[in-house]
Amino acid sequence: MPLIQDLPYFQDSARIFEAVADKPWSVFLDSGRPFSRQGRFDIIAFDPYMTLETRGNDTELVYRDGQTTSALDPFSLVQQALGEVVPSDPCLPFVGGALGFFGYDLAHRLEDFASTAPVESALPDMAVGVYDWALVVDHDSRKSCLVGQGRDDRTAANWDTLVEIFSSEPALNESLAFSCMGAVESNLSKAQYTEAFNAIQRYIRDGDCYQVNFSQRFSAGFDGHPWAAFKAMRKTNPAPFSAYINNPAGQVLSSSPERFLQVREGRVETKPIKGTRPRSTNPVTDARAIRDLQQSVKDRAENLMIVDLLRNDLGKSCVPGSIHVPKLFEVESFATVHHLVSTISGELTADKTSVDLLRGAFPGGSITGAPKLRAMEIIEELEPSRRGVYCGSIGYIGFDGSMDTNIAIRTLVHQKGQVTYSAGGGIVADSDCEAEYQETFDKARAVLDLLQG
Repeated sequence: MPLIQDLPYFQDSARIFEAVADKPWSVFLDSGRPFSRQGRFDIIAFDPYMTLETRGNDTELVYRDGQTTSALDPFSLVQQALGEVVPSDPCLPFVGGALGFFGYDLAHRLEDFASTAPVESALPDMAVGVYDWALVVDHDSRKSCLVGQGRDDRTAANWDTLVEIFSSEPALNESLAFSCMGAVESNLSKAQYTEAFNAIQRYIRDGDCYQVNFSQRFSAGFDGHPWAAFKAMRKTNPAPFSAYINNPAGQVLSSSPERFLQVREGRVETKPIKGTRPRSTNPVTDARAIRDLQQSVKDRAENLMIVDLLRNDLGKSCVPGSIHVPKLFEVESFATVHHLVSTISGELTADKTSVDLLRGAFPGGSITGAPKLRAMEIIEELEPSRRGVYCGSIGYIGFDGSMDTNIAIRTLVHQKGQVTYSAGGGIVADSDCEAEYQETFDKARAVLDLLQG
């Protein structure tokens, strides 16, 4: 039986989440408020009654009373775990369901291509908890609501405790700190990046592909609490699709500006980013960067390639004729960069679910290239290590069929005293190596500045 209770509204949900940040499988989907007005809803949960973790060909499913391992498609396993569809609440984006991340390397379960890059992360390829309850904070209406479905006996038993936890706004613990140990290092030297860039150019000239999203990974030793780093990150680089996930194998800290897929009452939306310019503190220079991005033939062409790719991906699950592009080449500005963003919409067919849509479009075209499969093969060949969470997707899939997920860029991973952070960009025929190399640093600037103090 569904449970729902209004709770006091607090402007900064991080103050509430901090009380549960160390609990196993705690999740904070962060809209970036109060530091940015681009997002609206925050979602907080912990203590899932079921978890699914995929590594390679196997998914471990852990229940309250036991566990099992399955070699079935991990997306199908998530769909099964969601169970019977429940009614939506027009005021709530999430009424319980799956929360977690789908790592980029799940692509190997969807497409048949070589696995040559080494795995360097202890995090699973997919880590999803199924949560019977959640706290949903609506910053536009200034309301907070605790919602549960009653599928887990613990929900009713712990309800009063949850109400108590989320009804007070403690001061943030300023004693929590972090520091970077030693220099931040990349897994690619400039010479190695140039060599890979030239290889991609050869593939493009030979007709293998039109665009490849190529990235480098930064890493450093880390001392302190990753939650402290996330609090600092959300202040300096707030983003509407941010997240903090406390997985048993490590923590994921995302400040993503990019929506991958949203489903609400059957309506589908995706907002690919392709095209970037660095921000400037000088208003004149900053305005010039916006105009340059708006007028860039190269960036518009790159963006259009990905729009076409995503229209095709959405076509696998959407009603024929329902796919439209209501916004093309709009500039959205964030703390350190301007982005060129397009919006594609559609209508989910009656026989498809949000999970079908996610599976059919995964991973996002904006971080692979076109055509997608050949671009992923080239990425596997040229990038020194597997991407892990980076360029996968973080978000929720509700019991009611709703979904909202990001593209996991601007995403830092903490494991056993080390942090990693990746940044990349789309390379096309008329790309300039020096400019593309610099763009990765422009995108990484907020986090690199954070790590380097």
